Amino acid sequence: MRLSSLAVAAALAVVSVSTSLSGQRPDAQIDARSMQLLEQGRGLKASGNLDEATDVLETAVAVDPRNRAAFILLAEVADARGLPGKAIRLYREALLLDPNDLRALRGQGEALVQKGAVTRAKDNLTKIKTLCKQDCADASALAAVIAKGPPPVTTAQAETKVVPAKN
Repeated sequence: MRLSSLAVAAALAVVSVSTSLSGQRPDAQIDARSMQLLEQGRGLKASGNLDEATDVLETAVAVDPRNRAAFILLAEVADARGLPGKAIRLYREALLLDPNDLRALRGQGEALVQKGAVTRAKDNLTKIKTLCKQDCADASALAAVIAKGPPPVTTAQAETKVVPAKN
């Protein structure tokens, strides 16, 4: 009697585990709706509609958080909008999904240079060179951005008015 109850419990465990695993998608398969939104976001970015592209791409990432291409395109849109800090964060999300993504490494390196973090950008360049083995466009592009250096810092200038003194 004891053995039959243990056998039934073990059988139930095996059945429940196998049915839950059969319902999951493989890691390499990204939701088709997310891919469709990614293509729509590409079109919006190409037409210059960055605000709508951001909304569509954020939806694509919400539908399937494993969509690395959506993170990268979203980072490129943020960079085009002049938001290098947000771009760095989005490239980091893409790199969490694939640490060897050359496009994400280059984009993050370029955004780091814009923020003035040249040393961290050089780390990305080293990683790209390690992954490429030979000359590659991503390494050359990032090296050129690093050589150019960060953009000059501009500050707001307050206008001073000369007020005549009262006698």
